Amino acid sequence: MKQFVLILFTAVLFQFCGNSQNPRIEIQTSLGVIELEIFEDKAPITAKHFLKNIDKNIFAEACFYRVVRMDNQPHNDIKIEVIQGGLFHDSIVDNLPTIQHETTKKTGILHTDGVISMARLEPGSASTEFFICVGDQPDLDYQGNRNPDNQGFAAFGKVISGMEVVREIQKLEDEGQMLKQHLPILSIKRK
Repeated sequence: MKQFVLILFTAVLFQFCGNSQNPRIEIQTSLGVIELEIFEDKAPITAKHFLKNIDKNIFAEACFYRVVRMDNQPHNDIKIEVIQGGLFHDSIVDNLPTIQHETTKKTGILHTDGVISMARLEPGSASTEFFICVGDQPDLDYQGNRNPDNQGFAAFGKVISGMEVVREIQKLEDEGQMLKQHLPILSIKRK
């Protein structure tokens, strides 16, 4: 009888606490595959926007184009480590919809190793450009010091496989943080 009650309790708990699974996506590059879980449950605005861009094939011509390491930001007081990707060209990005800024204070998703987040200039300007953290980056969180507005960036998912690929991308040759040769994203799709 105890075993039956335990099974029933577990089934009910599963029903109410997490029957839905967050979406997963796969970013394919010539260096390998990066798989991410998108936290639609914690960052609904940002996650839905990113997934909508995937579903509309917005990222068909996307690439990784920027790498930030400790050795290529000599004049920055606040140093971070990320790789950045997206559509790259402002002439394209500026014509696409932007979204409301979801801070890490709202979502609880901090910029830890492997977290994916939206790049932006000011709150509410994020559109298609994203970055993946290499190591923990607390200065990118709400009240972090990277941006003068202290609003941080909108984190919305995390790498669940392929951090070795992220680290390989970060090692590519750059000039002033911009890759000398952009790394094409061969595909971004739902799993």
